[in-house]
Amino acid sequence: MTKPSHDGVLSDLINASAAEVALPAYDLARRAHGHVVTYSPKVFIPLTKLCRDRCGYCTFAQAPAHVSAPYLSLDEVMAIAEAGRAAGCTEALFTLGERPELRYDDAARWLAARGYRSTVDYLATAAQMVLDGTGLLPHANAGALYRHELDQLRASSVSQGMMLESLATLAAHRLSPDKEPQRRLDTLRFAGELRIPFTTGLLVGIGETRAERLEALEAIRRSHLEFGHVQEVIIQNFLPKARTAMASEPPASDEEFHWTIAVARLVLPDDIHLQAPPNLSDDPAGLLDFGIDDFGGISPVTIDHVNPERAWPAVGILRRQVELRGLHLVPRLPIYPEHLGRHEEFVHDHVRPFALASADSTGLARDDVWASGSDAPPPEAPVSRVHTSAVEEILARYEPGYAFEHGELVTLLDARGGDFNAVVELADDVRRRLVGDEITYVVNRNINYTNVCTFKCRFCAFSKGPLSLNLRGDPYLLGLDEIADRVREAEERGATEVCLQGGIHPNFDGEYYLDVVRAVHEASPAMHIHAFSALEVFEGARRSGQDLETYLSGLRDAGLKTLPGTAAEILDDDVRAILCPDKLNTQQWLDVHRAAHHVGLHSNVTIMFGAVEGAAQWATHLMVTRDLQLETGGFTEFVPLPFVHMATPLFLRGRARKGPTFREAVLIHAVGRLHYATLIDNIQVSWVKMGMDGVRRVLSAGANDLGGTLMDENISRAAGAVHGQELDVAHLHELVEPLGRPLIQRSTLYQAL
Repeated sequence: MTKPSHDGVLSDLINASAAEVALPAYDLARRAHGHVVTYSPKVFIPLTKLCRDRCGYCTFAQAPAHVSAPYLSLDEVMAIAEAGRAAGCTEALFTLGERPELRYDDAARWLAARGYRSTVDYLATAAQMVLDGTGLLPHANAGALYRHELDQLRASSVSQGMMLESLATLAAHRLSPDKEPQRRLDTLRFAGELRIPFTTGLLVGIGETRAERLEALEAIRRSHLEFGHVQEVIIQNFLPKARTAMASEPPASDEEFHWTIAVARLVLPDDIHLQAPPNLSDDPAGLLDFGIDDFGGISPVTIDHVNPERAWPAVGILRRQVELRGLHLVPRLPIYPEHLGRHEEFVHDHVRPFALASADSTGLARDDVWASGSDAPPPEAPVSRVHTSAVEEILARYEPGYAFEHGELVTLLDARGGDFNAVVELADDVRRRLVGDEITYVVNRNINYTNVCTFKCRFCAFSKGPLSLNLRGDPYLLGLDEIADRVREAEERGATEVCLQGGIHPNFDGEYYLDVVRAVHEASPAMHIHAFSALEVFEGARRSGQDLETYLSGLRDAGLKTLPGTAAEILDDDVRAILCPDKLNTQQWLDVHRAAHHVGLHSNVTIMFGAVEGAAQWATHLMVTRDLQLETGGFTEFVPLPFVHMATPLFLRGRARKGPTFREAVLIHAVGRLHYATLIDNIQVSWVKMGMDGVRRVLSAGANDLGGTLMDENISRAAGAVHGQELDVAHLHELVEPLGRPLIQRSTLYQAL
């Protein structure tokens, strides 16, 4: 059976068995969502259990006499949220009865006494307090709302939801005015018009027929095709509860429940995620066989207040069950990646910074507290040995020198669990075979000669602007004598290299960079001059009216030996338009390094990753630099530079993530080793960015070089990094000693010293 056409009758589905639709639904789920299955680590906040509706199956709704207060107080709300944050949750699920103030005077008086016009008004305040106070992302599940109410909640919630349940006229909804089908459809439409990431779903087994379930799924499909706002559909099975009108009704049969899941996957657009609650089934992992790709919220803190008799599954056990099916169980946010990726359209400006700060490069939840440049410890390595077929197939055909396709690189850069371990282990084996066990370093000094810059890179906290973390200070420009003094001091302290970089000062002409090189060379003729980003070279050539090769030849003749690979950031012009819109483009960066190689100057490849982009853009960067290396052979090392977020304008304005996760940072080194093998021998790890424990892990994932001792490292510290301005050789020995590998001082061009 194939995915049905929607221009005809769906009678074939109505008459099919769950077994007949299961396989095509499962295959479609895997094609649409890959080997990742998600859940949301949430805390459940039952803001009020009063409700004006009296659904025949519900035990959540209570009468005023059965609750201690009509609503949770704001203090109670914050206590629950803070417990969730401490337990690692990312979602604050607000579930509540619908419009209790229209039924109960107690609710109306409680709200009025505190200055709230309605339950939704109070919900907006509570959600805002949780968002601002804890960083948890509120998901508001407030039922059938009007357009202005949905709009009000948009400023304090990252997503909203309402179960459609059924469009049939059912006895279960006889006393529930908010379950009137058109009311629910209107809410679904309003959410689409407002571009709200929305959750909806069906309740199976409350008296509806298969045809009526298909009618509801078709309504959801049509709404999503018009607005693109439905992020997930929940298929929930009815279970009878004591002391309800439907207590004696039979539960939804497995046949009907499983059939509905599979048919939903076949009927709904591929980009809608499909969920079934894991605590309402005895074999939740078995639901994967019918096409789900999500288990919904699972709380380490709170019970399921809607189904209190059904405990949440243990995530560790569920993960093992999912892995037995060759899949990865991964935490997500209450907003899915598809809508977070369109955050300008689907996320309110106030909510956006919190959502991006909680996300990894795929738009799923960050799975560790580590951040580049911070002192937070890296997470333990995954214990899983389960490999997905996609990664297994790529690694099985790999040998050093293999030219990866773009999609293959993306797959490896997104590896998780056992796949992550397999990539890392292969990278370290390739490192051992190609360059041995030696770990190298260079004794060098950084000289950042000015922090004044005419360019406005949005990731940069070094160039002169508003004071940030007291690290940037006043604008400065070092004189040539001061630069020369620093070079002589570096030589006295054993440095063999000086690395010179700075802002693009408005008063510089092309001759300035030549003057700097001459001053350094005169101060220390033996010192290796490693200087000038591609932007500095490009601007120097432009301002002097020379072509790149002519200008670089002049720098070479004055004493320049090599170029750093900085100003690369991400070599993808769509990303550069966000990070550095007025900076040189991808082709110009490549042209500078091609010209440098042509005149006999070696350089390196850097990548500053983890701010706004993901694996697809990293893969593009890797491919264009490998192509240039095939052409010129002029790159000596690959240097990944994880984005340090803390004090950067882009992050402070709520437009960037917190840099890469540790998993992502390790993988880009490991995949770099595999990708450049036989072309670029050296993979460098930045101790400033990764920290000491992180460096050790990366040195066991394909890296072989520590870079420089970096006297006077300023740029990372300006962005908020805490790992110091210098690491002396004694500390380098302490760093690598647990690895049992020799530490060797090298020159800039990797000759042992």
